[in-house]
Amino acid sequence: MYREHTVGVVIPAYNEEGLISEVINQMPEYVDKMYVVDDCSTDGTWNEIIATARENQYIEDSNPSKIITADGGKSMLDKRAILDEPIGRVVPIQHRENLGAGGAIKTGYLAALRDGVDIVPTVDGDGQMDLDQLPKLLDPIVEGEADYAKGNRLLYREFRSDMPKFRFIGNSILTLLTKISSGYWKTMDPQNGYTAISNYALENVGIEGMYEYYGYCNDLLVKLNAKGMRVADVAIPAIYGEEESSINYRTYIQKVSGMLLRNFMWRLKIKYLVLDFHPLALFYLFGASTAGLGSFAGVWSLYSKFMLGNKLFVSASLSMMLFTIGCMFLMFAMLFDMQTNENLEVQIRE
Repeated sequence: MYREHTVGVVIPAYNEEGLISEVINQMPEYVDKMYVVDDCSTDGTWNEIIATARENQYIEDSNPSKIITADGGKSMLDKRAILDEPIGRVVPIQHRENLGAGGAIKTGYLAALRDGVDIVPTVDGDGQMDLDQLPKLLDPIVEGEADYAKGNRLLYREFRSDMPKFRFIGNSILTLLTKISSGYWKTMDPQNGYTAISNYALENVGIEGMYEYYGYCNDLLVKLNAKGMRVADVAIPAIYGEEESSINYRTYIQKVSGMLLRNFMWRLKIKYLVLDFHPLALFYLFGASTAGLGSFAGVWSLYSKFMLGNKLFVSASLSMMLFTIGCMFLMFAMLFDMQTNENLEVQIRE
């Protein structure tokens, strides 16, 4: 236990042979459970998980009586994965089919939720996360400052100095898009998989519908904001070791950008029209429509000038006016969104 709270770490693993054992072996003693999810690896990852767990059976659960596995019918968890009997602190979980990084996290969350764990961190199986930093993510939840805590590799230059340039550029683009989509305007590095979530947030955020591609972190932030959950952005350096990223960033950005747009519209509807009302949703709608109309009118004005020989000044002026008004409404909407969500964000710099 950590400060009277049970902790169950979710560890997604796909082809992490030679790496996953180190993560399991180095897990701090205050961690009660490790939900190690093998996402149908094609190497020896599963055998390594089992062997490493058996080697560490002497490590007993900190307080096993606090974690109770519930019985039930054929749940979503049972349909998507096979849960072996716990081996010491390790709960080996094997997917029935490959579901991706987000799918493995989702499976781990479902298992931890069923067991009633107080705090559920996520740690990658490739050893690129410093486990000594884990208390920084647990403390904001234990102290009631946040419902969800996430690492931030972008806050300080020395933290991001080892990050590959192409990854930094892609991360920066998705950071901006996620700020707009999620409403957490101060939060950075939304792709960071080093996180911790409270049982309360896990129960209320609708984890069953979580996005299962690599953008699961971004999707979860949107869902947290829609439910009014507090998020802590914690400065934590990254470790880049032997494991190479399998992400195709061109495809990644395209897919996640589309998801963020859909989530943005959903958040506005749920948070500002269904659960409560705030005119910023209408500001966003009017601003986007007007700016879009102004852009279309501008293109038509150019076509009319060069293809039909019509005068440009009046039509171009009206187009510019529409576009400017639309942008102003969008800026007002963003400002209102920032003010509304300001109390839901905490930045921890040390």
